[in-house]
Amino acid sequence: MNALLDIQRLVECESPAEDLAACHKVIDLAVEIANLRLKPIAQKVIENGRPVFWWGADKPKIVLLCHLDTVWPIGSFQPTWRVSGDKASGPGVFDMKTGFVQAMHALIGIENAQAKVALVATTDEETGSATSKELINRLSKDADAVLVFEASLDGKVKTGRKGTAMYQVKVTGLASHAGLDPEKGINATTELAKLVLEIAGLENPTFGTTAVPTVMKSGTTTNTVPALATLDVDVRSFTKAELERIDSSIRNLKSATAKVEVTGGINRLPLEEASTLALYERLEKVAAALGMQKIGNASVGGASDGNLAASAGAKVLDGLGAEGHGAHAPSEFIKVSTVEPRIKLISAFINELMK
Repeated sequence: MNALLDIQRLVECESPAEDLAACHKVIDLAVEIANLRLKPIAQKVIENGRPVFWWGADKPKIVLLCHLDTVWPIGSFQPTWRVSGDKASGPGVFDMKTGFVQAMHALIGIENAQAKVALVATTDEETGSATSKELINRLSKDADAVLVFEASLDGKVKTGRKGTAMYQVKVTGLASHAGLDPEKGINATTELAKLVLEIAGLENPTFGTTAVPTVMKSGTTTNTVPALATLDVDVRSFTKAELERIDSSIRNLKSATAKVEVTGGINRLPLEEASTLALYERLEKVAAALGMQKIGNASVGGASDGNLAASAGAKVLDGLGAEGHGAHAPSEFIKVSTVEPRIKLISAFINELMK
């Protein structure tokens, strides 16, 4: 199976998002592989200092959107690639190197695809797409469809994703000796602790809204009243209104005695079903015409570049990639037997969209 060999080569070329040299290597390899499979040739382009894979139209009407960076530091999996029965495992195999290969192989044999379609893979999705946001927005504004090859949910495509916001709360107090004169200090740790409970209380389960205090750091020595404390906050919701409510609340956090500063903000707006249902319904018709069972759809908590594409006004369908489990987990794997059927489905879907 050529697709499985291509997946193996990409997985073995480890590419943590923070390692720019490794990201260049994986894009170079992806170009090499694509040039064995597709015409005309693929290329590496540079977007805000980061390497991006590009094949196809300069101004595409159909965008196949992928990423080839991973969350795994080099050497995280030993061996890097393993196949056991119907499971293939390795860093990024599920999220989302298999999705890229499936998209690429789906293009094989589609006549004149390069006139309307572009296959694009970025290398900073796992760190928030800071350098590729502008590119995704540019592509999405003029596209008829943006197909995102993030991993599926047990084969189901993703028609809803939470939006995300990330913050750091910094509390500045006043240091003093913890034993001799603690009353002369302003304890940044205790002031931040009060804010932690306030932030956690912002969640709203009705809209899937979470506000999670994550990394907290404070203090310098065990006998000093802490003068500085910081807190990272992860916020997610299925609605834009909820993200904006929490954004306002976090920016208005106050302490009676210490200085409070907030940085960060809304990173990705939600991917809402208004942007996805039309494409999903067409996908199900294609699947039925192929004699396949219903694909199914789901809404999930994680965000992707599909959120960015929808925010730019595009029709989006996400989760078109691999079937498996364990994204960002040591158990990450794909089901080998599902790779080729998914390629067949995506190929037929692209043909349908090109009509």
